[in-house]
Amino acid sequence: MEWLSWELLYWPAWVLAIVLILVGLAGTILPVLPGVPIVLLGLILIAWLDGFAQVGFWTLAWLTVLAMLSVIIDFLATAEGARRFGAGRLAILGAAVGLLVGIFFGLPGILFGPFVGAVVGHLIGKANLDDSMRAGVGATIGVMVGTISKIVIAFVMLVWFGVAWWL
Repeated sequence: MEWLSWELLYWPAWVLAIVLILVGLAGTILPVLPGVPIVLLGLILIAWLDGFAQVGFWTLAWLTVLAMLSVIIDFLATAEGARRFGAGRLAILGAAVGLLVGIFFGLPGILFGPFVGAVVGHLIGKANLDDSMRAGVGATIGVMVGTISKIVIAFVMLVWFGVAWWL
């Protein structure tokens, strides 16, 4: 395997790292992708490609803590927002499906998809319309808080990594 040298794989690995970061950033909004952990993988790959010369163990350890925190916050924000407004499991599932479908309709779909999905999910669970509307508001607030927290954490990670890289 002499023809398969490190130099041959170096630039494709950089491209893969950048693609991971971009996919991860998209995943902060898309509910089907674990966005922040994917960003972390891209950053770890970049650090590895540099032989960990610019970004070391402690920076990557703290970035890993942030990635884990983003997953926990996302879960808790969605569950707590839904719980506070009386949403059940079907409403939470509906909010996630509504967000996924809403993505195809741009910003209005992203904003209203979780609400509509939660209301429909709650109605399927035999709730009345008033309770379903309240559940829709709660689930939507939870999904939005979780999404915003993932976006903020992902950008904090990128800035932290960038500062560590350049210092």
